[in-house]
Amino acid sequence: MTPDEGVKRAREEGLDLVEISPTAKPPVCRIIDFGKYLYALEKQEKEAKKKQHVISIKEVKMTSKIEEHDYQTKLRSAITFLERGDKVKLSMMFRGREIMHAELGMRIIKRFTEDISDVGEVEKNEGLEGKTISIMFMPKKQPKKPVPAKSSTGEKAVKKEV
Repeated sequence: MTPDEGVKRAREEGLDLVEISPTAKPPVCRIIDFGKYLYALEKQEKEAKKKQHVISIKEVKMTSKIEEHDYQTKLRSAITFLERGDKVKLSMMFRGREIMHAELGMRIIKRFTEDISDVGEVEKNEGLEGKTISIMFMPKKQPKKPVPAKSSTGEKAVKKEV
């Protein structure tokens, strides 16, 4: 129908004529309540925002002279962050003349990378910047666990070992 007919019909019904696809030949229009349409779009956007997961970057700082207990504490924190889905930035700082023995820091970084390898993997190795070595870890993708099948009576299936 012609645009004038569409506008006339929309006014008769008390609704709006909205152009849905202007690039189509001929352009596609729809007679709808525009206020309700905008409200529905807004609701969809809010629902999409609820489902999205924000990834934050947590930083773990240590020096090349870190003691064993402190190292284990930082490692546990990093593992917790990765399991939660956050990224972890490891910063190895060198104070004063410690930079002369960067191999000590590299040993700790290598050990940290090996200890964290089951829950995270190296995303970016930024290397030495000034007196700091930075490495970014991201969580490993965990394979999805299969959902146990339910029996017809609604009870959970029990797996028996032989």
